Amino acid sequence: MSFDPIAQSLAWLNRFSQADWVHKLGIFEPAQKVAYVGAREGFKAASAAARQFKSVQKLLKPERLPAQEKKADVFDLNPTEEQQMLRDMTQRFAREAMRPAAHDSDAKAAPVEGFDAQFAELGLAQFAVPEALGGAASEAWETTQCLAAEDLGHGDMGLAVRALAPVGVANALARWGTSEQQDKYLRAFASDKPPLASIAICERRVAFDAKELTTRALVNGEGYILNGEKTLVPLADEADLYLVAAQLVGHGPCVFIVEANTPGLTRMHESTMGVRAARTGAIKLEDVKLPADALLGGELGVVNYEELVDRAQLAWCALAIGAGQAVLEYTIEYCNDRVAFGEPISNRQAVAFMIANIGIEVESMRLLTWRAAARAEAGLPFHREAYLAHLLCLEKGMEIGTNGVQLLGGHGFTKEHPVERWYRDLMALGVMEGGLCL
Repeated sequence: MSFDPIAQSLAWLNRFSQADWVHKLGIFEPAQKVAYVGAREGFKAASAAARQFKSVQKLLKPERLPAQEKKADVFDLNPTEEQQMLRDMTQRFAREAMRPAAHDSDAKAAPVEGFDAQFAELGLAQFAVPEALGGAASEAWETTQCLAAEDLGHGDMGLAVRALAPVGVANALARWGTSEQQDKYLRAFASDKPPLASIAICERRVAFDAKELTTRALVNGEGYILNGEKTLVPLADEADLYLVAAQLVGHGPCVFIVEANTPGLTRMHESTMGVRAARTGAIKLEDVKLPADALLGGELGVVNYEELVDRAQLAWCALAIGAGQAVLEYTIEYCNDRVAFGEPISNRQAVAFMIANIGIEVESMRLLTWRAAARAEAGLPFHREAYLAHLLCLEKGMEIGTNGVQLLGGHGFTKEHPVERWYRDLMALGVMEGGLCL
């Protein structure tokens, strides 16, 4: 995969270089290198067994990102200048780095060489880490994350899941982690080589309900013992760190921090229908012994598990919007170019109406998801809004994928066109739980 930065316009470079957050983030120098030298040579992530998490300094209290101040009661969907600048960057990355690599990454169920390093250069994980811990975050950024996830999903949903899974872990640590957990783990996400990490919720069970877990956690002296199996976990056989949801006997669902080299943890890649570049798989926990400080939040009741699930579902909604937008754009171009019986097939009402419906559905998905994210960002209750957004994106996302294949006819059934891949990726909304978190 080649991320050719020379094509970037001088106007964009000037706008990028003058932004305060770019210098705060510390990515101006690598961006300048990208602009005039070329892509930095990809690196292979350190093996999970080799990475060691350690505290740097003792924090007096956890660092929490404050909710954004509620603006005047005006309904404004225009992105801020900072959001638009970030979108320019993510859209360009999706267009030039993700879209060309999508086919090969899907075929081999792994990203092309160097992708993780290239995404790390964007520095999105930095926005999840508070400034006091070396990051660039100063306030909640759920809406901005939705915009970025939408753009990355437009590039390729599988690669986007892979890229955003560690950001989701950083978000969870920032929102609920203790000062010790943040110092030990969250700081690492602000480094030049952030760890690969993922949230493990889904289990191998028919009609799985995220609130009814079969993975069990038992109190064992000063710590815990975990037993169970998780499936459809992004980066399953590659991650350095997992946030594992388990039913704590006598309490309810809790989340535990599990390092990849913990004895009793087995992980494996499993071939899936969609989002194959995310390299989803299973992790098995057999008498995994964890210390008391492995409980996310440190105390029972700190982590709002329902909110964690809601935030994961919103992240999947944003990715589905991006993939749905890709289907819309591709089918418009294809149907305008495809000639049958002496005219473009888009002249036929049945075709035109189907494309129009895709456009309507994508916009509906977008508005519901943005609404839920905006409420979360403002610190308002958003469970109802997140549920409605996920329900709509699940139903309409799969419909968009199906109609996209139908509009291409026989071509929709071949890998010559990307619509069949988007169809498979959009099906993930019906089965995936967790993995991500806004």
